[in-house]
Amino acid sequence: MAEKTGTGQAPGGAQRNRAHMLERIDEVRRLEQRAVERSARSARHFHAQGKLLPRERLAHLLDADRPFFELMTLSGYCGLEDPNPATSVPGSALIVGIGHISGVRCMVAVNDSGISAGAMQALTGQKLIRAQEIALAQKLPFVQLVESAGGNLRKYRVERFVVGGGMFYSLARLSAAGLPVVALIHGSSAAGGAYLPGLSDYVVMVRGQAHAYLAGPSLLKAATGEEASDEELGGADMHAAVSGLADYVADNDLDGIMRVREIMQRIGWHGAPAPQAAPPLHDADELLAIMPADMRTPVDMREVIARLVDGSEFHAFKERFGPATVCGYAAVEGHAVGILTNNGPLDSDGSNKAAQFIQLCVQLGRPLVFLQNITGFMVGRRHEEAGMIKHGAKLIQALSNAPVPRFTVLCGASYGAGNYGMCGRAFKPDLLFSWPNARTAVMGGEQAAMTMRTVAENAARRGGKDVDEQALAAESRAIVDTFESQSSAIHTSSLLLDDGVIDPRETRAWLGMALATAFDARERAVQPMQFGVARL
Repeated sequence: MAEKTGTGQAPGGAQRNRAHMLERIDEVRRLEQRAVERSARSARHFHAQGKLLPRERLAHLLDADRPFFELMTLSGYCGLEDPNPATSVPGSALIVGIGHISGVRCMVAVNDSGISAGAMQALTGQKLIRAQEIALAQKLPFVQLVESAGGNLRKYRVERFVVGGGMFYSLARLSAAGLPVVALIHGSSAAGGAYLPGLSDYVVMVRGQAHAYLAGPSLLKAATGEEASDEELGGADMHAAVSGLADYVADNDLDGIMRVREIMQRIGWHGAPAPQAAPPLHDADELLAIMPADMRTPVDMREVIARLVDGSEFHAFKERFGPATVCGYAAVEGHAVGILTNNGPLDSDGSNKAAQFIQLCVQLGRPLVFLQNITGFMVGRRHEEAGMIKHGAKLIQALSNAPVPRFTVLCGASYGAGNYGMCGRAFKPDLLFSWPNARTAVMGGEQAAMTMRTVAENAARRGGKDVDEQALAAESRAIVDTFESQSSAIHTSSLLLDDGVIDPRETRAWLGMALATAFDARERAVQPMQFGVARL
């Protein structure tokens, strides 16, 4: 029988935990706002040309009565563009997320041309490719609002050029999978960027603003000596009447957006109505105080579950066997799920239990939700003799091959092989989110420093040398600093190691969106083709 989980009381140190979490949330929000404000500086320039800012375009495109779940907002922060934390602007000059257009759930990508004219940054291509991967897996139409200065030749990197081809590969695969690709061209779409509309199934171009060509006027003259204007080379009217690239010509940004909304209305892929769901018995605000500021402090993850699932009802599986590994059945926003989390390291019993539970969920066709707060697998002679490696491998086999939707939330620690065993990024969960307090590393910084110190001391003794305590202390500090600088949620998210840092209080809404998207994908009948739709 399902139990009502949660006491309604946060663990000790609640006020300190709450203050710590709010600080982390505020840090993320300030960085996100930095990108919004930087783009908004271009408002006068855009409006003088009769153009909307990228986020204004997005607001008009989306259904006003449905939420927009923006993904990967910290992409590229302190990356190759600007390593200075005080001035680095996150987002990679690209806005992506899941929202509704004319009632149809879509993946939307918008070039933030208010930032460096939308020029490609270090991770812009990878961010767009990830959005395309999600759209393909979840059977979402892909809608792109294009205006980009293309690659920054002053910051040319060959790896960006090579990886960038994946954007076009993914568009072709989306179309061939029967998923409509819609492009609205607001401005420049040059060189490789011309294939963004070229590989779209529906193309709208804004007259007098949109230009698509393989070589712009400057490059054309340098390469061939030929002279031609933007409009002659790749204007909307030319592409509508001569080349056939454009299917529709819009008079301005707003007209173009209305045409895209009409296209989506004709496609008409409306999802199932939201199922009935009872809210949790406990306030989501309490999630701020549950996770400890000090990662070494134990926490009962069932308290987290109680604030996420319908009616706070959680049916625990094998509760007394491998008790540090928590598995059980619940529902989120009316969608039945299997939940896996940890109240301690993974041991042999816990690994076996989790593997069995995953297989049971596969048998039921039930999505899996992993709530990570894990320090790793158990080590030591007793655990090795008990078969920790082979039992851990059972868990890896089960989660790697489970043909059901899988969603992961990093709620706290994500250390060592525990990151793997609880469906970390490398195991391709459908979506992976981080709380702003989360930390990811092969191990803790102090543990790494102690390991290397022991290695150095043993090497010195074997060589008959004195131990240089001062040098070892300096190396230990350097190791701790290295690990600490790379383990924060802001750092890992900036490298696209998750799909976004979310407010813990909004976790239920994010999971509800993810589960509804996965449910619609299962129910949606698409018409795959051998190739994507070819433009005439």
